[in-house]
Amino acid sequence: MVLSVIGFILLTFLPADFNYAAFFIILFILGCGMGMFSAPNTTAIMNSVPANQRGASSGMRSTLQNTGMAVSMTLYFTILIVGMLQNLPSILYSGLVNAGVSASVAQQAASLPPTTALFSAFLGYNPISSMLGADVIAKLPSATKTIVLGNQFFPTTIAPAVMSSLKIAFYISAFLSLVAAVASFLRGKRYVHGEESTED
Repeated sequence: MVLSVIGFILLTFLPADFNYAAFFIILFILGCGMGMFSAPNTTAIMNSVPANQRGASSGMRSTLQNTGMAVSMTLYFTILIVGMLQNLPSILYSGLVNAGVSASVAQQAASLPPTTALFSAFLGYNPISSMLGADVIAKLPSATKTIVLGNQFFPTTIAPAVMSSLKIAFYISAFLSLVAAVASFLRGKRYVHGEESTED
């Protein structure tokens, strides 16, 4: 699990336009860390119960693991959205003004809900035209129109808000991985249910 801690910390150093090779290496480190944690701990759980109860124990372990994954996704998106609630309006406002949109129009457009911004970026959709409206778009200079309606403007503009929130989520993941590593270390020596009675 220590490898997972290292992997999550390394993720905080990736920029928004990260290199795929670096991302692959970090994912490989995270995968190795998770594998090295999961296999021995799953074995320890299965060994600690009588053989006739291992089916139920495996089912409970899988249920808890899947629940944990769902809760972690909820936690990640909560951190992202709360962070973007604070940072997105000012970042979006600055990006629009710097691109040539008037301050009053940019102020109104900057109130975009963070969930809309996040999923628009995920889906490759630029919501600027619907945010500004057809009348405002028609009055913009052609250079400004080309910038704000392009494929790169929206994801590049909101990237600082997303990345600052993601870094917090990665730090929390690193901390939780460290807690899991300590808990795994403290579980003690190898134990197999019924083995001690056989030895006697």
